Amino acid sequence: MRNRNTLEFIGLWEALNNENFNRVQFDTFRNEAGLNRFTMTPQKWIESTNAIGIIAKAGRYGGTYAHYDIAMEFASWLSPEFKLYIIQDYKRLKSDENSRLSLGWNLNREISKINYKIHTDAIKEYLLADLTNEQLSYKYASEADMLNVALFNKRAKQWRDENPELKGNMRDYASLNELLVLANMESYNAVLISKGMEQKERMIELRKLARTQLGSLEKLNSIGLKSLEDKTKK
Repeated sequence: MRNRNTLEFIGLWEALNNENFNRVQFDTFRNEAGLNRFTMTPQKWIESTNAIGIIAKAGRYGGTYAHYDIAMEFASWLSPEFKLYIIQDYKRLKSDENSRLSLGWNLNREISKINYKIHTDAIKEYLLADLTNEQLSYKYASEADMLNVALFNKRAKQWRDENPELKGNMRDYASLNELLVLANMESYNAVLISKGMEQKERMIELRKLARTQLGSLEKLNSIGLKSLEDKTKK
């Protein structure tokens, strides 16, 4: 604990996690670290700075204990092999996390594509019987843009004009919640088309659906995050 780097680490931890941390005394210790006359013990550190990351207990069952973050740093400092294992395990966990997120996003994207096929088939059957091939293509784009406006508040061209540096379309940058709602909107729009509902009326219904479902999903996400935070604290 006489090492300046050690003091800076545990001091930073306290500054981030302890509102009663005595920063003035910490600065004094940090300036003296490295001098021959400088000494430091866990008990002195705790009493002088009101530290909470390290606990020192006397007596038969006493000892010195540290918060997980600090203990891991000490172990890494003592053993290069241990530090390397930590780095490798961190990389593995991040890779697994990214794979799960990517899988979830791609799954919702694929669901959206499948439902879009149902959606376009309904347009062809109920709205486009008497249109030319050119008009047919235009009508597909119009229906797709109606869904874009209902969910994202903008047309595809407007999004491209605002994001010329990005590849793909706005749906490629949508959140998981948005893609899930979009898939439901496409299926629901196909049903509304089959009932002969005009586009303006369908737009109103789809807008209501988007708002309701996004709100519900965000609420579920919030509940899930709160539950995760509670478990972490325990």
